Amino acid sequence: MSGLENDLIVNIHDGIMTIRINRPKVNALTTDLVRSMQEAFRQAERDSEVRVVVLTGSGSTFSAGQDLTEVKRAEDTSFRYHLLRTYNPLVLQIRRLEKPVLAAINGAVSGAAFGIALACDLRIASENARFVVGFLGIGLAPDSAISLLLPALIGLGRASEFAFMNAFVGAQEALTLGLVNRVVPAAELESQTAELAGTLARGPVHAMGLTKRAFNKAVLPHLEEVLDYEAHIQDIAGRGEEHKEGVRAFFEKRPASYYPL
Repeated sequence: MSGLENDLIVNIHDGIMTIRINRPKVNALTTDLVRSMQEAFRQAERDSEVRVVVLTGSGSTFSAGQDLTEVKRAEDTSFRYHLLRTYNPLVLQIRRLEKPVLAAINGAVSGAAFGIALACDLRIASENARFVVGFLGIGLAPDSAISLLLPALIGLGRASEFAFMNAFVGAQEALTLGLVNRVVPAAELESQTAELAGTLARGPVHAMGLTKRAFNKAVLPHLEEVLDYEAHIQDIAGRGEEHKEGVRAFFEKRPASYYPL
């Protein structure tokens, strides 16, 4: 099977569904692309032959997150409305899918894509992978469940610094912090991902799904509520002057100037 959209490549082999974001140069996400990802996860849920899902990116970037060109074109669109149609349901799909979801992080990941990666059950990263929250770089607050998942993985203090400073973290530091489960040489990411996914696919996937359900109940019982609140917060941030300045600076390729505004 090949892609639901040109920007998404979906294949199933030996019980493993691979979903590959394929939108050069940086695999930025659009509304249509996210909807295609939603459809892929719906198929993964329906198809009994799919036992594991692998999510990755093409080229040297996992994903830069939301395409800001689309944001700029839709300046009058509510951020809340956008999130309720795109990233919020996708994150919930990933967490509610009672099959293992493995993110193979082949390069830089930021913004909403970072939240999507954090929502996956396991993360295996190339030594070239880099992680950044990204939102504060354009005057926004984190969404896509980052406000819940990042502190859950690395603690509130580190998550706050990570978000406020908006600095990239390399693969080895991400491993030390607990953001990823494994770091492998770039040339071995595909083979080691296939090996790990194969091991999962040959395991007791039903029991894994029940374990995932228990983890969701124990650690993420308020996920849907948090996603909804993030959408509310992002609506406030999206109307602010800091966001307007952040977007201007991004397209003018200069540092944003937030003080004084």
